[in-house]
Amino acid sequence: MTSNQNPIIHAYTREHAFEDGTLVNLSTTPEWKQAGFVTPVACTRAVWDQFIEWTDEDSNRQTYQDQTGRLWDVLFMLSLAIRARGNGNVLHYELHVVPRGGRGRMARRTVLKALCGPGDYAEPVITIMLPNED
Repeated sequence: MTSNQNPIIHAYTREHAFEDGTLVNLSTTPEWKQAGFVTPVACTRAVWDQFIEWTDEDSNRQTYQDQTGRLWDVLFMLSLAIRARGNGNVLHYELHVVPRGGRGRMARRTVLKALCGPGDYAEPVITIMLPNED
């Protein structure tokens, strides 16, 4: 039996990653469409937790922001980066964001990585992640 004939023992799909929370689907948000995307976009849990999620507790501890605005910043800055230099399947892009979970009030320069690759059915999809994530 050749390697092309070996059965697949286990496949971890993008859909599984959405179900278990490893990925967060951003394509269901109004901000996704407003930023001009037609390709599905998701982010890793780490990106969501550090750069998008923002609660009232975060506003009370640090500075007032809202989650919708933070999501918009992540998506809009990606859309600008794609338009400016969107060649290839990996793109590093910058934005300024108040880090979550501390006492900081000032936005800091942050670099995120966007990977365009095949989804579960070989369709193009984009995943936003930390620079050290794969």
